Amino acid sequence: MSVETFVPEQKQGDVITLTPAAIKHFENKLAGHPGQLVRLSTKVSGCTGYAYVLDVVEQAEADDTLIKASEKLTLAISAKALDLVRDTEIDYVKEGINGVVKFNNPNVVNECGCGESFNVS
Repeated sequence: MSVETFVPEQKQGDVITLTPAAIKHFENKLAGHPGQLVRLSTKVSGCTGYAYVLDVVEQAEADDTLIKASEKLTLAISAKALDLVRDTEIDYVKEGINGVVKFNNPNVVNECGCGESFNVS
């Protein structure tokens, strides 16, 4: 008997991944805004340290890392946020009637009880 392990392919240089649900969500957000992209950054916030910030922008900043998630979606990651979000999976899930962007960040060591902020080691 043999055992095979499936390892999802990740492109060289990608620091984060997006689930198909997240890609579809962001593509829908950008549908009326050709040429724009989604930018992920962080800010100091809450009781544990940092909060994720997602913005729709005209262009990336000079030192952003760009990830081509699909033909319709490019994600820019702020250079200041890069080490905080490395290896994070971004997902979009339905919770009741609401849709929520979830950050599955393996670097997080502490999160605020209300979900506002996080801290890394």
